[in-house]
Amino acid sequence: MKRSTKRKLTRLGLYALFVAIVAWVALTVNWQAVHATFWAPGRKDNWHDLITIGVVKTLEYTAVCFFVGLIFATVLSLMKLSPVAPYRWLATGYIEFFRGLPALVVILACAFGVPIAFDWHPPIIWAGLLGLILVSSAYMAETLRAGIQAVPKGQTEAARSLGMSNARTLFSIVLPQAFRIVIPPLTNEFVLILKDTSLLYLIGVEFGQRELSSVARDFTSSGATAGTSTALTQVALLYLIITLPLTRLVAWLEKRQQRAR
Repeated sequence: MKRSTKRKLTRLGLYALFVAIVAWVALTVNWQAVHATFWAPGRKDNWHDLITIGVVKTLEYTAVCFFVGLIFATVLSLMKLSPVAPYRWLATGYIEFFRGLPALVVILACAFGVPIAFDWHPPIIWAGLLGLILVSSAYMAETLRAGIQAVPKGQTEAARSLGMSNARTLFSIVLPQAFRIVIPPLTNEFVLILKDTSLLYLIGVEFGQRELSSVARDFTSSGATAGTSTALTQVALLYLIITLPLTRLVAWLEKRQQRAR
């Protein structure tokens, strides 16, 4: 038998296996129970709060954590590349520490541990956002450091030969190019922060500060869809509506950069 024929038969066998698995699932699943659990009647009552409160607050928290974390990350990346050793040690320690901890642990520590230790009592939501900022800035700092180091050294040398100071060279030449290089991974980090805001429901935010997961949790315990997972299904759909375009944007930006190179 020819090798090409074997490949065709193997491919047909894989297709047949896939069809068989799908058919088995379709025939064995209790679709009535699935519909009652994940898409129960009364779901229309959930959309208003999920969108006007959950989506809005989720996007607000994501924007705050991303842009504040990006500013902090820029400072950390410059410290890590600094010729002054203590700055490098401090930045490296911070980055490795917060990259090594789960975001959930940091959020809980900022919401409950730090206020007790330092007698600091901010609104609970701001303590939670602080935890997300600390974690996201550590990841973005490494991304920015890589972007700065990816800028050709000839750019810096050319700027210095024109009489530019080190600070002007950094902010006028190096950083703009570095940010352009790291746009795809920063967009990906934005998506990760958006999904990590779902962890804020564990610290118990107030009614008007609820993000998507907190709103869904309330609907699973009360309302027309109480006792079902319908609200979670709706939240999953909303997350996908937000994140899928962003992930496709990341893929498009990466392809564009590859073509430019």
